[in-house]
Parts: sequence; structure tokens; C-alpha cells
Amino acid sequence: MRIYDIIDKKRHGDCLSQEEIDFVISSYMSGNAQDYQISALLMAICINSMNEAETSALTKAMVNSGEVLDLSLLGEKTVDKHSTGGIGDKTTLIVAPIAASLGCTVAKMSGRGLGFTGGTVDKLESIDNFKTELSIDEFYKQANDIGIVVVGQSANLTPADKKLYALRDVTATIDSIPLIASSIMSKKIASGSKSIVLDVKYGSGAFMKTPEDAEKLAEAMIKIGKDFGRRVTAVITDMNAPLGTCIGNSLEVWEAIEALSGRGEENLIRLCSAVSACMVSSALGVDMEEAESMVESAISSGKSLDKFYEWIEKQGGDVSKIKDTSSLLSAKFKRDIYAKEDGYIYSLDAQKIGTASMILGAGRVNKDDKIDHLAGIKLSKSLGDYVNKGDVLATMYTSNDALFDSASLTFEQSISYSKCKPKKSDLIYKVIK
Repeated sequence: MRIYDIIDKKRHGDCLSQEEIDFVISSYMSGNAQDYQISALLMAICINSMNEAETSALTKAMVNSGEVLDLSLLGEKTVDKHSTGGIGDKTTLIVAPIAASLGCTVAKMSGRGLGFTGGTVDKLESIDNFKTELSIDEFYKQANDIGIVVVGQSANLTPADKKLYALRDVTATIDSIPLIASSIMSKKIASGSKSIVLDVKYGSGAFMKTPEDAEKLAEAMIKIGKDFGRRVTAVITDMNAPLGTCIGNSLEVWEAIEALSGRGEENLIRLCSAVSACMVSSALGVDMEEAESMVESAISSGKSLDKFYEWIEKQGGDVSKIKDTSSLLSAKFKRDIYAKEDGYIYSLDAQKIGTASMILGAGRVNKDDKIDHLAGIKLSKSLGDYVNKGDVLATMYTSNDALFDSASLTFEQSISYSKCKPKKSDLIYKVIK
């Protein structure tokens, strides 16, 4: 078997077998296949796609390239959640304690961010002393003791995916549903949970630009999950505007606490309630109506907020600091952004707002960049709100005031005004299983 022949086969649009895909991945991991060869194969896949069997085979090969967590000792109630990305997406900080407070076991590995804002691990590291690295024994024990643990992703989990993703990132081969689906699902399968809930985004701040493409991606991932014996639910959601009011790491921790206290922004609460209900329904085997009622009760009673604090304290975080939430909004420099004219806010381009937040220091351009955990943007107005010229639209936070001018200009480019109130699209497009 030769890499050359496999590349040629896919270039002509033929289907690859499990054996051929296994050979490609093992050859790449051993150094026998070169970057330029794998790049050629990735481009052939982008052009000619992969069928369901090939996509599942690629997922299996990436799962088998590293360690696989065995969560069987934790029972059948293990549940994982994944978002395909977005601006202001702090949902893990909210849905994980909700689900855990209701009897689910959320044993999760999360990543760091590259781009607009930090990932879940970066957000958690904005809490003083929070430990994102635990031994495997500590990981299992905490999951068993309190039903929730979130750590940084192990270097030994799906190492083939990491190598392929780095190559895709520089060869214009990111935008392929089979490659995206296998990348995401290989990590979820290797993480070991019996149930998986996917928040699949579409819009200006997401990989998928249309709900139809997001649905195709969701269906591909659900099929992979079923092939591996997992219970998978996908919630397809709009990411044309930021989720909630905060973009930035400590700011999003602040907003997560607000949401768990019942004071969150309407769309954020709605999405997190829906995702949490899917997690509870799948992991505990209850119908959606009952799961929704359980989630509402967990928030209103304060049960989920108590679980959040228990989780943070268990992983070493200074709970006293975050109970005084003003510490999460304490960047050295702040600047307000004002409306340039009267009218309704017709658009809030999520991608541009994310870029402005990154300029302030909330995200990374390169993987080794240091994040300013206190940097970011807090919105005062939302899509569809009426504003008068001079009203505060948002507040920017940073430790370096020299960044304000560039970030302000980028933010202002994200806003458009109209004399007519825009029609809002439904945040949740569809839930599929």
C-alpha cells in the first residue's frame, strides 16, 4: 500500500477503505508520510468529500491514534457537550454545573482558544488558582465525588487530529464537513462519555454560514456518534450576533455566574436551558418536557450555582474572589463606545466584535500568545435595540490602553443602524437526534 495511490484514488473521487485510512494515519504519525502528501489528500477530500463510511473510518483512525478515556466506572449517566465555536460562548461554564446538579456526570476535557477569545480552559484560568491539569486518578475521583470535572485536553488524546488540524489550518482545508465532523467527534468519542450534546453554530461568527450547512454538519456528527454507540443530540443555533453580553475570559465567567443566578441575558439563558435539558434527557433517560422543568428548577433554586462554586473550589479556584464578581470586571483600563447615530441596531457582526476583543488581548493570534484574562467587551445594547446618538453601546476592557483605538474602530465596523426594527431570527433553529 502506498500513500501516492491513496491520494490518486481520492483525487479521482473514489471511496477509501478503513484499511487505507488507517494506513494514512499510522504513516503520518510515524513520520513515513510527509506533510505535502497529507496536504494533497486533505485537498482531495475537500474537493471530492467523503461518504458516511469514510468519515466514520477517519474518526475511528484518529480515536485509535492515542489514549481513550474509560468512563464506564462512572456509570451510564456520563454526558459531554461540545460547541462548534462562537463569540461570547461561555455555555460550558453554565450547562455543566446545571447538568451535574441534576445527577448527570460531566467529565470533560476542553481546549484553549485560538482566535477571537479563549477557550473554556482559558476562561477557567481567569479564576485565581483554578487547576486545569489533574492526574487521571484525580480526574476520575472528582467526577465520581461531585459529578463534574473540566480539565485541559490531554496531549495523548487523538494526537492524529492535532497534527491534521494544524495542517488544515495552513492549507485552506478547514471548511470540509467530513473533516470537521471527524475532528470534533474523534475527541468526543475518545473522551468516553455515553451521551454527547452538540451546539452547532451558523452565521458570521461560526464555521458554518447557513443553517442548512450547520444541519448537514450536525447530521454527519450524529451518524458518527451512533456508529460508536453514543447517544448524540445536536442543537443548531444562530451565531450572527454574540451570545450574551460579554466577550472575553473573566467577563464571561462573570456572565456565567449571572446566568446561574437567574439574571442572565435572555438568549444566553434560553440556549443554556435548551442544551442542559438535552444533556439531562439523554443522560438520565427522561423526556424533554421533564428535563426542561428540572433545569428551570435547578436554576431558580440556586442548586446549579451551588454546584458551580463546589466545582471551582474542588479544582483549587478561589471562590471568595468570584463571589465578589466585581473582581472579574477589574481590568486596568476601560473605555465606552458610543452610538454614532439614532436608530435601531440592525446588525452586530459577531466576527468583527470577536476580532475587536482579540485586539484588546482576550484571544490569541498564535497558539503561544499570552492572553489578558481581564480583557474583552461588555455589550450594553443588543441586536434590535433602539439607540440615540451618544448612548453607550459597549465597554471595552484591557490592560493596555494603547489597544483601544484599533479595537474601537473594528467594533464600530460591526454595527449598522436602521430606521426600521430588524426582524430577529430564532436563536435555536432546530434540535435533532
